[in-house]
Amino acid sequence: MFLFIVVFVSRFFTSAFGQSEPVVDFSYVAAVYEHNLILNPEPHVPLSRSAALQHMQKNLDVYEEQAARAAQQGAQILVFPEDGIQGFNYSRSSISGYLETIPDPQQESWNPCTEPGRYNNTEVLQRLSCMARRYNLYVVANMPDLQPCPLKTDPSSSCPPDGHWQFNTNVVFSSDGLLVARYHKYNLYFEEAFDTPPQPEIITFDTPFAGSFGLMICFDILFHDPTIVLVEKDVRQLIYPTAWMNQLPLLDTIQFQRAFSLGANVTLLAANIRSDRLIMTGSGIYTPFSATYHHAQKGEPEEGRLLVARVPVLDPLWVGRSGTTGEGVVSSQSTSSTPTDSGYCYQDSCFNSPPPETAPSVPPSSTTFISSMMYDPFTFVLLNQTEGEVNVCNGTFCCHLQYRRLPQGGSEELYALGAFAGTHTVNGRYALQVCALVRCAGLDISSCGQEVEEAESKMDFMLEGKFGTRYVYPSVLASKLVLEQPEHLERAADGTVTMRHSNMTGGLLTACLYGRMYHLDNE
Repeated sequence: MFLFIVVFVSRFFTSAFGQSEPVVDFSYVAAVYEHNLILNPEPHVPLSRSAALQHMQKNLDVYEEQAARAAQQGAQILVFPEDGIQGFNYSRSSISGYLETIPDPQQESWNPCTEPGRYNNTEVLQRLSCMARRYNLYVVANMPDLQPCPLKTDPSSSCPPDGHWQFNTNVVFSSDGLLVARYHKYNLYFEEAFDTPPQPEIITFDTPFAGSFGLMICFDILFHDPTIVLVEKDVRQLIYPTAWMNQLPLLDTIQFQRAFSLGANVTLLAANIRSDRLIMTGSGIYTPFSATYHHAQKGEPEEGRLLVARVPVLDPLWVGRSGTTGEGVVSSQSTSSTPTDSGYCYQDSCFNSPPPETAPSVPPSSTTFISSMMYDPFTFVLLNQTEGEVNVCNGTFCCHLQYRRLPQGGSEELYALGAFAGTHTVNGRYALQVCALVRCAGLDISSCGQEVEEAESKMDFMLEGKFGTRYVYPSVLASKLVLEQPEHLERAADGTVTMRHSNMTGGLLTACLYGRMYHLDNE
């Protein structure tokens, strides 16, 4: 366990979306729990309600322990992961014993803890409600929801043939146990048991300590609805239960969680499942200024991890209503074994500055080659020198790199700069523009773009690309999956995004500018 201090000085910073605002000293204590899930070993075999409840209560017993621990550390809100109560890999029929019908908090007020008799078969809702009430916490959990739909009255509706919907659902309880929010996941990822809601839901809830929070789940983070809709509505604090399988070199959990927080200029409270067999780990509490996170290393005991951190309030309406500014000291405590970055914020002039001077023209290298990375055909160029600059283009989209490599130890390592512009089509469809500096897995060019978790070479660099989107997510991932905070980020009026970094603490795995071309997803 370690303690770190972050000092937030009242000043103006400029967000990734071009909004200037004061940073003030209002803060709250958030907690996320990475859960070592107790699984149903035969998820395709239907269980009775009593047997399903018996299974879920085992996971809820762990939740109860962690809620007590979080409350002892002063947490005001606690987030649990996606699928953390029932597990996954169910069929539409085999999950039936796990389903509860969750009332819509926008339509009625209900406290399951104090009014348990209002609805039948709501034992999980009651347990979560009483947990929030007992520990005086806002509790966010994920569970399966059964909702009727108008198959008979409206045959043209999107009703499944069995006449009801089954949704992957976030529920939120206030500190007195009131059910205050319900969100149905819109972007499913091979989830046979669940339906896609007829329309994306844009769900927020208010708290007395930090204002408004928005809800999303796992795969949602890569798509416009509901995530970017929330951001464009100026929802600056997002809750993110997930069951994410790590995908190096560009979409490791903590790598993209951090990148999203920076690129969208939001706080992200991310809780993941811990499962070595499913390559699941990586949770954190991220703000534009700091990151408290955990990423299990190979050989670590397979166990849960509670993270607790004090973070600034970013809801602009709440901060504006509070009406004072000044210096504030924010402390954060974490049980993470992984280093925590702190003290970063966007430069005052980041996104209002004139475009940077045009980089010297560097012809594409003769060592340009195509290699698959994350199932996409990236165009790569090797870094053949100790220092220099290279360009690489994929079609008309080009990336530029200035670098100085600082080899450590005696091992030889191969690095390449890659560019991709196009639609990703494997395990999801979404349009991208990506600039990525990566350590290749071996010494052959065919290994560039493959997964690698360790590196010795440190790198001082400036990575730059001219993007056709304002949604660009920056990340620097070091050896053994440690996050580094980019020293400088800026975006010019012409769409050029520049990331500079030096003085790395570990060898470089990936430096990435991940542009999401949401407007091209359906083309």
